[in-house]
Amino acid sequence: MTNTQALQKCEIGMVGLGVMGRNLVLNMADHGFRVAGYDRNPAQIASLRMEAAERSIAGAPNVSDFIALLRRPRAIMMLVPAGAPVDSVIKNLLPHLATGDLIIDAGNSYFKDTDLRAVNLAAKGILFLGVGISGGESGARHGPSIMPGGPKEAYESVRPVFEAAAAHVDGTPCVAWLGPGSTGHFVKMVHNGIEYGVMQLLAETYDLMKRGLSMDDDELQVVYASWNQNEGNSYLIEITGHIFSKKDDKTGKRLIDEILAVAKQNGTGMWTSQSAMALQVPTPNIDIAVAMRAISAVEREREQASALYQRIQPPFKGDRAAFVTHLRRALHAAMIITYAQGFAVLAAASGKYKYHLDLEVVARIWRGGCIIRAALLGDICAAFHAQPALPNILVNSNLARTVMGHQDSLRQLVCQAVEWGLPAPGFAASLSYLDAYRSLWQPANLIQAQRDYFGAHTYERNDANGAFHSEWESEAET
Repeated sequence: MTNTQALQKCEIGMVGLGVMGRNLVLNMADHGFRVAGYDRNPAQIASLRMEAAERSIAGAPNVSDFIALLRRPRAIMMLVPAGAPVDSVIKNLLPHLATGDLIIDAGNSYFKDTDLRAVNLAAKGILFLGVGISGGESGARHGPSIMPGGPKEAYESVRPVFEAAAAHVDGTPCVAWLGPGSTGHFVKMVHNGIEYGVMQLLAETYDLMKRGLSMDDDELQVVYASWNQNEGNSYLIEITGHIFSKKDDKTGKRLIDEILAVAKQNGTGMWTSQSAMALQVPTPNIDIAVAMRAISAVEREREQASALYQRIQPPFKGDRAAFVTHLRRALHAAMIITYAQGFAVLAAASGKYKYHLDLEVVARIWRGGCIIRAALLGDICAAFHAQPALPNILVNSNLARTVMGHQDSLRQLVCQAVEWGLPAPGFAASLSYLDAYRSLWQPANLIQAQRDYFGAHTYERNDANGAFHSEWESEAET
């Protein structure tokens, strides 16, 4: 760390010096910015001091000293857990701030909370940015994807810092102002929803190869590594390959086999599903991913059910290599369908909440740094570049050709999973979504009739405009 005098004009401050916050501080300092850090835990400040070396970084023991290190107007970023901790930090900061200062919430806050905080702070003359950050520990240190929302002038004041710290793809930073209010946090929420969906699909490919094909960890590692070399190239597939080669320091066995088969969640996937339902946008891949994490948590019940519903899994009699190829192709199609659902939510929210999102920009800043970065996002960028108002990427001709070319593999995978009795709800949801979305006729006329029958909710007709009601029981009797 440099001396106190040099640090009295830090360009930005960070509240919360855990793994993400500390790594972002180091990242920004590496790019020549003076950064001040504060955390209630003295051990975190000590850790920052140790890692700072000669970088222009200061760690403050209390809020007043921290604020004194920042130049005016002050820019303060928070990386603390969502909910009450965010409000607590804001409450502690406010007595020390002045009109025109900026608070940046870089955690996974619920977007409606972000809107409320922005309004309350604006009344006090304080600017507020809700910023989504994706990339985990490594991304924070070496370049994340950054999703800012809020006042444009507030973003411009920290744009040089964000652009320097963000990941870069083809020389372009993976950050851009996305829109007003809670735009940034809404986009990050949907990012996490897509992440849930893709992780569920990958877990299902693992299950089908492990229990269906009896493949060992070495074989699985080779498969995922090979998948990452072609059209499926993505961060999540890449790390999946790495996972199967990792040995456990304690037992010497493969670590994956020592990990409890229960998946936790932090709420962002659930928020995505809830928000999609409120917008009347179907997101079955995200919904089932949330549900499957919940099912994984009821271990005792699953133990009882496994005894009650025993079924002998029939042996696989086909070509293993051919089925693995079907898996790869089905995964790519299902990933496109999952991204399609996420971007459809963003498209609907853009109008409903007046975000005025440029979805090509969203796809562009997701190409690097973030957890869902994938070669596929280049195709999605191209789709929105050609048709900015595209309601769903599945109606883009190039992506449609890819999905159509892979749909037979998706069908074969789902059929094989059913025959084995192995759960593949993510793939089944992808296929059902595709078949429903491409279906010119839907059986929803029966649902209209049922609703009118039991609740007089009325129905619409093919041959006339307006709402109609029938006396179903009397007509049925005659």
